[in-house]
Amino acid sequence: MKLKFGLILLVLVMVVVTACGKEDVKQEVPPLESTPPPTEEATPTPAPPTYPSLLSGVGFEEQNNTRPVAVLINNLAPARPQSGLTEADIIWEVLAEGGITRLIAIFQSTETADFDIGPVRSNRPYFIEIADSYDAIIAHAGASNDAYAILQKQGKPYLDEISNAGSYYWRSSERKAPHNLYTNLSKLREGVSKKGYREEATIQGYSFLTEAEAESMQVGSIKQLDVQFQLKGYKVSYQLDEGVYKRSINDEPHIDKNNDKQLSAVNLIFMQTNHKVLDNEGRLSVDLQSGGNALVIQNGQSIEGQWIAAEDGMLRFVSNNEEIKLLPGQSIIHILPTGKTITEHVNWE
Repeated sequence: MKLKFGLILLVLVMVVVTACGKEDVKQEVPPLESTPPPTEEATPTPAPPTYPSLLSGVGFEEQNNTRPVAVLINNLAPARPQSGLTEADIIWEVLAEGGITRLIAIFQSTETADFDIGPVRSNRPYFIEIADSYDAIIAHAGASNDAYAILQKQGKPYLDEISNAGSYYWRSSERKAPHNLYTNLSKLREGVSKKGYREEATIQGYSFLTEAEAESMQVGSIKQLDVQFQLKGYKVSYQLDEGVYKRSINDEPHIDKNNDKQLSAVNLIFMQTNHKVLDNEGRLSVDLQSGGNALVIQNGQSIEGQWIAAEDGMLRFVSNNEEIKLLPGQSIIHILPTGKTITEHVNWE
């Protein structure tokens, strides 16, 4: 009996041990998991290349090699607000007779063409030199005898409302002559083509800061400045606003009539040279060959240097024998007379 009971007990122990062993085996087998297929990292799409404008440094999707046009703009009070100035790559402010100033608007990269430009005014020899420095076709209404002699004897490309290109201009009924003559780039480009003038640019353009260099530029302390040319009753002012200098005349915003926008620039350039009165009318000669002192103001910072008539024909601005790099965007260049220092003409807080 004891033997039988022992056999039964042995069998039960073996069954339990076997069961425990099977359970242990089941626990050791890991559960099946579904493994997702490996994924490839998406390759970022490279940004399309941009082509910087020759005169503003702004990047465009396509390269623009259009020959610049220089339009002479009236800056007397009855002519303001002018039209088209906010579309220019560069604006020059230059003294004319009697201490007044005239504006020279340089258009090269502008993609639109049908906006009004004006009021257009007459030509002088040193205006031609400025246009020549960009290899530009000059657009004007009349000229001094000396300027006409240069245009005709030297075979310059020009579109004069009075002598050779009247159909590319019109008179506005909103103003009285001579402050009512206008044109646009579409008409001027048509005139250039009809006269057989070369339409491709030959200039190298200015040197510009890269996007990274511009973004890393520290904001300086020059937030507001005033510019005095000759007349006490004429003052130009600039106020820094988010990296852009907004322009005023006699404390009133200088507005573009086309879009009611205030004129502005990222580069304010001041160059000084000798001015000489030629006649009783107050006509001037302005030396644009000898070089002289210059000052460039960008984002609150000032760079002292010189202007030079470079070998390529452009008037360039240098410091320590290297060209000053401009911020991409619009520039306004002021030609100041000698007799006082630049910082006596230009005052800032």
